[in-house]
Amino acid sequence: MTTKPGDVWVLAEQEAGCPLPVAFELLARGRALADASSGELVAVVLGASLSEGELARLNRAGADAVLAVEAAELEHFLVEPYAACLARLVRERDPAVFLAAATTTGRTVMPYLAALIHTGLTADCTELAIDPENGQLLQTRPAIGGNILATIRTPDHRPQMATVRPHSGPGAPEQAGRTGRIERVAAEPGDLGSRVRRIGFTPAADELALQDADRVVVTGRGLRKPENLGVIHDLAEALDAAVGGTRDAVDRGWLSYPHQVGLSGKTISPRLYLGAGVSGAIQHLAGMQTSEHIVAVNSDPDAQIFRVAELGIVGDMHEVLPVLTRKLRERASRKEN
Repeated sequence: MTTKPGDVWVLAEQEAGCPLPVAFELLARGRALADASSGELVAVVLGASLSEGELARLNRAGADAVLAVEAAELEHFLVEPYAACLARLVRERDPAVFLAAATTTGRTVMPYLAALIHTGLTADCTELAIDPENGQLLQTRPAIGGNILATIRTPDHRPQMATVRPHSGPGAPEQAGRTGRIERVAAEPGDLGSRVRRIGFTPAADELALQDADRVVVTGRGLRKPENLGVIHDLAEALDAAVGGTRDAVDRGWLSYPHQVGLSGKTISPRLYLGAGVSGAIQHLAGMQTSEHIVAVNSDPDAQIFRVAELGIVGDMHEVLPVLTRKLRERASRKEN
């Protein structure tokens, strides 16, 4: 597989040999960049004995080529062998752009890789584009505590590397009949050493629940005090939803940081977002505006959240939410009977 000057690489994370959803989000981003730079889109996968069928899914979702690096030691993520294998590939093939998700894996391996190959890295991007005048990657991310958006360039070093917030855009759909190249590369034994040994894995259930939940109930300053969290948790339970908060709610200590939604927290894209007492500051909207359905409850008819809401209820959340919760429970009870 040869590499052309405008080629865009994405690190396609996998688990048990299956590409993770975030890989398809990166393919959507990468496809637009590769088209703008007249290059190819290459999905890079590290693992052990990856199946042809699972790799072909990446082709169907937009990858012109899939580069699979295989070794038993790569079955689970360890930063040193992953970074060493990626560094060898980058030096040999010289891509123009290399993207990864701002997951635990991406946030760990990409800075390590950047140091190995002496290039820059823009972390936690929310937007990416190609400058039509010079072909440089425009990397936009929150800065100064999420109060501004900064656009960063890497004019002198290659590849231009960035991590992208998960759930900040839709995943690329698989297109029936679309094909591409698949190249398998055996990892070099000298790249597989690690000073860290994996002895087990326990997922952080609360964090995953927020980022991956189909329904999320989010509260903000309108909560007034932490003792009122009961109405939020009651509604979340009735909806089988995760609980999130704005930066203001987290700064006040009402919810812990893993619950924060927004530029300085998590980006979510659930099927249903319900904001209760959320004003809709731009930093918060950037973290949830790709939700499929947005419902807002706020006593201020001019609240910014109503500009993106599909359904808006002007009213006191402390009066509206208990009624909504009761109606949902009554409906669930009728269905059971």
